[in-house]
Amino acid sequence: MMGELYSQSLAGTATQIEHVDGTVEPLEAARWFEPIDGDEALLSRCVSPTLDVGSGPGRLTATLARRGVTALGIDITPHAVQLTRRAGGFALCRDVFDHVPGSGRWATLLLADGNIGIGAHPDALLRRARQLIRPGGSVLVELETPETTSRVERVRLRRADAVGDWFGWARVSAGDIARLAQAAGFATTERWQEAGRWFAALR
Repeated sequence: MMGELYSQSLAGTATQIEHVDGTVEPLEAARWFEPIDGDEALLSRCVSPTLDVGSGPGRLTATLARRGVTALGIDITPHAVQLTRRAGGFALCRDVFDHVPGSGRWATLLLADGNIGIGAHPDALLRRARQLIRPGGSVLVELETPETTSRVERVRLRRADAVGDWFGWARVSAGDIARLAQAAGFATTERWQEAGRWFAALR
């Protein structure tokens, strides 16, 4: 059900994120179709080939392709993959923890739009990312502000007539990323802010 609700949100259906304490917020899926202030800070650091994990409708994957950067988007939602292809990007329906083409050969791996939260275990996700990149490659991560407390939340998607299953999602503070990166085997961490967004490059 979660995948169906997410797909419908990409098609324009009003969808909300519900937290276990009862609070809700809109799932603003429409914003992932167009460039977002701060994207350039990520795109300018991408080197061929780039793997965009949780690529959604493909704004970053397609932009890189237009710039001549070899890029592949992966997403677990078939509709998101179709949207990426329509936008001019290459994409596969794939879970990052399953078989990914080019494992160990990607120069850049993107975890934009909070996708460090995938799987609710950022330490495991970073270890997996390190397996996927080549020696000397980098992982570009979007993070919460340094003042945010890193945490794992239980959330679900809902619309007026349907509710999805609960799932875990992690939020990682920019203040914690160096520690997590080191534990996952990365030697250096560059951190920066752009357009109110926080990012890090792990190498």
